[in-house]
Amino acid sequence: MIDILIKDILPIFVIMFLGYMAGKEGVFKSEDSKVLNKLVLTYALPAALFVSIVKADSAMLFDDLKLTLVSLVVITGMFLWAYFSCYKFFKHSKSEAAVCALISGSPTIGFLGFAILEPIYGATATTGLVVAIVSIVVNAINIPIGLALMNQGRGSVAASGGKKSNPVVDALKEPVCWAPILAVILVLLDIKFPAILDPNFELIAKANSGVAVFAAGLTLSAMKFQLDKEVVYNTIQKLILMPAALLVVGLLFHMEGDKLQMMVLAGALPPAFSGIIIGNQNQLYERTGTSSLAFSILLFVIAAPFWIWVTRMVG
Repeated sequence: MIDILIKDILPIFVIMFLGYMAGKEGVFKSEDSKVLNKLVLTYALPAALFVSIVKADSAMLFDDLKLTLVSLVVITGMFLWAYFSCYKFFKHSKSEAAVCALISGSPTIGFLGFAILEPIYGATATTGLVVAIVSIVVNAINIPIGLALMNQGRGSVAASGGKKSNPVVDALKEPVCWAPILAVILVLLDIKFPAILDPNFELIAKANSGVAVFAAGLTLSAMKFQLDKEVVYNTIQKLILMPAALLVVGLLFHMEGDKLQMMVLAGALPPAFSGIIIGNQNQLYERTGTSSLAFSILLFVIAAPFWIWVTRMVG
């Protein structure tokens, strides 16, 4: 765990701190974060999602229906609960609640999935299976739902520049939405994406996480870090409620062993950077979202070993 914290968690803090200092010292302006986020949201993130999902195959989805169903039901359910609680309990707008769900209702599986799971459980087929299935749920299901809810909250007319349109159609026009859906379709049809073409996507995809975290730090530099009851609630929801729900439902489905442990640990990962990017790009839920990300990453240092211990004990 110490090796993981140093190699995978510490760099997030370092890059976010660099972005924070760049904003404080005037090297970048706070509005520059929107330019960086546009780069990530339009090109780097869609490429990263496409490449990570298309490497799976249909057998992965159907050979272990328990893992697929539990991941789908629990993660999507927690995503919708995050939306509902943000809207009803904390009185945010529907569009802000959608961004909140994209943050506190989704684990950052694409960035930290393999980095956290492989050192603990090895580079096995099961590790790849868990990361692939959770990635599909988060990126090909939750992101499109979140974008549709965000567009609906903003109003289909306002979101489309004054022209009346459908919020779902608006969401599907975004590369971050249709790229993972296209990848899932290819997987389900067993159409193998040529591995020789991967570098064409991976070069821009590599910019995804680093630029996103730097931009989050830059955004935070223009605001005061807040630690209030909503940030604490978002952190509890992400680091405790989601993995706990995965563990309980997994046990009800008689899941056990490494597969159950990896699924629970995947659910305990910090909030998805994609939600931060979408929120900052649309000027929605920026301060609370970025503060929730920073606080969750900090407490993941405690949450990760805790959930490893709990799942090994009961599973």
